[in-house]
Amino acid sequence: MIENRHKYAQYIKSEAKRLGFLSCGISKAGFLEEEAPRLEAWLNHNRHGQMSYMENHFDKRLDPTKLVDGAKSVVSLLLNYYPAEAQVEDAYKISRYAYGQDYHFVIKEKLKELLHSIQNEIGEVGGRAFVDSAPVLDKAWAAKSGLGWIGKNSNLLTQKVGSFYFIAELILDIELEYDHAVTDHCGSCTACLDACPTGAIIAPYVVDGSKCISYFTIELKDNLPVEMKGKFDDWAFGCDICQEVCPWNRFSTPHDEPLLNPHPDLLGMTKKDWEEITEDTFRKVFKNSAVKRTKYEGLLRNIDFIR
Repeated sequence: MIENRHKYAQYIKSEAKRLGFLSCGISKAGFLEEEAPRLEAWLNHNRHGQMSYMENHFDKRLDPTKLVDGAKSVVSLLLNYYPAEAQVEDAYKISRYAYGQDYHFVIKEKLKELLHSIQNEIGEVGGRAFVDSAPVLDKAWAAKSGLGWIGKNSNLLTQKVGSFYFIAELILDIELEYDHAVTDHCGSCTACLDACPTGAIIAPYVVDGSKCISYFTIELKDNLPVEMKGKFDDWAFGCDICQEVCPWNRFSTPHDEPLLNPHPDLLGMTKKDWEEITEDTFRKVFKNSAVKRTKYEGLLRNIDFIR
């Protein structure tokens, strides 16, 4: 039986690689004991702002066996999104993860194929795929599965590739060979804390989501707070600052997933182009992009605030 667990785990990892995932780690499904008090304190201090959905399904967030019947294993996967090219200098910036097609759809298709392959190879395996759209603490599971450590900016960091990647999971009802967590390699570095223009990283490993540029430009539906004027550093959708300054991201290499490539017009858009963007252009350039989350009006609000 133990041999099978090893064999099946190796099969899953080789299939993940074939499907273009950067890496794959596996951990035993169960209650995330260390995360529970952290999540509770984070919510109690209202660090989720208006993201009220974060308050829902508290138990399920901490225990995947409450999310998937008979869950025994959490398969964590990373998909690189670091682009080969960046926007022009004179531009309002969007997070690199939003350059191409919406990652939810890109990854969900890969996860469906991976689950299908597992079922073909192993037999009757029940499971569900998750991509940042259900109460799963993906960074915690990825860290538990040995794919990296959670850094001072609260992103998952990996020595060989940095942090410009998506995290996704398959929660399965079979026992597998499990991986082990790796050590923290942030050391005495405080680059991310020093660089955050809104002071969202309030202490090492603690991010106040309600002060983050990503929160303001994507999640917040109200008017942007006046006290943040001049602090967005030209970010109109999301923010990559705490990743850009992280020394481990000097090891980032471009992805090779065509669906994550930007629309041909995007990278060359100047501030003038952004300021004059029409709804038609917005629809064309961001047709299948995560930028649609902020909607046309939301993007205009953000640009107006930072110009």
